[in-house]
Amino acid sequence: YGGILVDIGSHQIEQFLYYAGAKDAGILHSKIGNYNNPEHPDFQDFGDATLVADNGVTCYFRVDWFTPAGLGAWGDGRTVILGTDGYIELRKYLDVARDSVGDHVYLVDHRGEHHLPVHDTVGFPYFGRLVLDCLNRTEHAMPQQHTFLAIELAIAAQAQALRVA
Repeated sequence: YGGILVDIGSHQIEQFLYYAGAKDAGILHSKIGNYNNPEHPDFQDFGDATLVADNGVTCYFRVDWFTPAGLGAWGDGRTVILGTDGYIELRKYLDVARDSVGDHVYLVDHRGEHHLPVHDTVGFPYFGRLVLDCLNRTEHAMPQQHTFLAIELAIAAQAQALRVA
């Protein structure tokens, strides 16, 4: 196993770096656990980490394989970005108990609470750009250095993680 922080956490770390505009970051704390699969002792079904970027922005994320049978999607997939003037919550796959369609943005600022349903408004430009980058040896979808930093941080978080279960 590569570990849950590398498997799922790498995506959380990449998004953090992108949204924070960070060029570098470090792992402050990370932990992993196997709560629900004792028959597979090397498997991990829970992980979390705290990071700080070179510009002072901090990140906390939690990942797990605990998708209840009653959930209408394969995972919850939320991202919360907290700032000094408000916060944004991205609900990628569904809006729990409200809407089975994903792609919701919640924004809270000094003017109020805002809900932006963004399903089918942008598409998926990243994937087309990634294919073109592979074919043309360009870096339009995501710079290589950004990709390498995200996975380097995920591996570091995994390697130093405290095992809690």
